[in-house]
Amino acid sequence: MDNTRYQDDLRDLRARIRVHRLALGVLCLCLLVTLLITYSLVGAQRVVVTPPHVTKSFWVSGERVGSAYLEQMGGYVAWLMLDLTPASAGWKKDALLTFVAPEDYEALKVQMELEAERLRKINGATYFQLQQLEPDEETQTVLMTGRLRTLINGQQTSLLQKRFRASFQFRGGRTHLKTFKGVGNEQ
Repeated sequence: MDNTRYQDDLRDLRARIRVHRLALGVLCLCLLVTLLITYSLVGAQRVVVTPPHVTKSFWVSGERVGSAYLEQMGGYVAWLMLDLTPASAGWKKDALLTFVAPEDYEALKVQMELEAERLRKINGATYFQLQQLEPDEETQTVLMTGRLRTLINGQQTSLLQKRFRASFQFRGGRTHLKTFKGVGNEQ
């Protein structure tokens, strides 16, 4: 047995082990960085969901939605809230309440029931001709401007320029209507 050859082989094997350890350390570090990046992207991922009637593409990220989504949902909610007849008030109320935030559910339900009862008593109907939508991504609201036409017994009694603001909240993968109110209405 040659001692020098044995020592050379031992040194060569130790050098290979050091290189393998270094490579393993670099791979572990790369894996850790990849896991951290993946973890940070999980919450920031944009998920595409569809409102009842899609006319434009839009984005949803975290607890925020894009202006195109706000426009589409605002128009849909305005149709449910403002285009009412005694016959349609019940099912439109039920459809709208599926979008309402749990903490605002009861107040909006009462508001819709009172409006339905008022329309039944006067045999009336209301129609909203939407003219302009102004979404605000920062506050997650949309301002809607249009003409609100009121009919009683089939005869038009008023045609007013009105503005309404709908505020939304996106959480848990669902859109929730927070409020729907008239703002700065003018004749």
